[in-house]
Amino acid sequence: MSDFVNEKASRIKLLLMDVDGVLTDGHLFNVPGPDGKMVETKGFDSQDGISLQWMAWHGIKTGVISGRESPATETRARQCKMTYVYQGHIEKIPILEEILADAKIDASEVAYIGDDFTDIVIMHRVGLAIATANARTEVKREAHYVTGAPGGSGAVREVVELIMKARGVWGEILKHYEIGE
Repeated sequence: MSDFVNEKASRIKLLLMDVDGVLTDGHLFNVPGPDGKMVETKGFDSQDGISLQWMAWHGIKTGVISGRESPATETRARQCKMTYVYQGHIEKIPILEEILADAKIDASEVAYIGDDFTDIVIMHRVGLAIATANARTEVKREAHYVTGAPGGSGAVREVVELIMKARGVWGEILKHYEIGE
């Protein structure tokens, strides 16, 4: 990790992200519900989930801004202790502004993880712009950091570790689990 990325990561108080292609691998599954109607579901990475809970332990808020609406996303966000859950919003700038006002922080204190064109406008407005390994090439070009892991397979965990190490709290997580540095 570069000194530039580490410096930006050390100031992060809020981690926001897209859902499909970031918290998931982007695949959407339609399965029949009990009433016979199709229900959309998606798969989430368990290691991403626990890392988001660590953020909450350390007072770093998290949230999602997604163009799609999904009960699976709502449930996952609650499980991961997310503060902000916005769904059904392709135009993400007004949502970012609303979140910044509520959190009472500057955009420079926000990291955002994205994978597609709709995420670039947010990436241009935050302190630390991150693209997943599976992101579109255009998104990767706009990012300060590109994860080694793809969305839905540890990209969020990678970002959480990056932020926690930069903020100097990673050792506390390791100690909690009786892991030596």
